[in-house]
Order: sequence, then C-alpha cells, then structure tokens
Amino acid sequence: MPGNKSSVLEQIIKVIREAVNEDWIQDYEIDADTSFNDDLELESIEFVEIAEKLQQHFGSRLNFIDWLSSMSLDQIISLTVGDLERYVIDNIRA
Repeated sequence: MPGNKSSVLEQIIKVIREAVNEDWIQDYEIDADTSFNDDLELESIEFVEIAEKLQQHFGSRLNFIDWLSSMSLDQIISLTVGDLERYVIDNIRA
C-alpha cells in the first residue's frame, strides 16, 4: 500500500481525472490547493466515485462518511485536494 505523500497526492489526482472523465480535466493543473467546489466544480456523484476508488486503493480505514459528517457545510464546500490528501495519509498510517 503506497503511503508516501507524493504517491498519495498522485493517486488522488489520477482518481479525480478518472472520475470527472471529461477532456478538459486531463490538461487541468491539479495540486494540493485545488478546490473541489470552486476549481473543479465537482458534482456530488463524482466525489462519491472518488471516495470509493480511494477506499479501494488505500483500504477500508478511509471512512469518508464519518469524515465529511464531522464538517460544517462551509468546510465541505471549501475542501481542497490537499485536505483529502491529509485525511488519506492520516488514516493509512493509523
């Protein structure tokens, strides 16, 4: 199971590109500061697909429902790729 920071971020970006599955996303620069809402304008179904693929890749320690349910709506709206990366890293190390 990959666990270093760069491989986690690379995997998250790969999964985002697969989930969005539109031509523009392939050339869009995605990094830790990229916002799911403002920059990528993801639909909730796309975020669900991202969560499922990351759980398949990194394991069942990732519980996105619990993670998201602990946040306010404003926190969820402002989520970045880096926030997701930190969550994944913290939970695959646990």
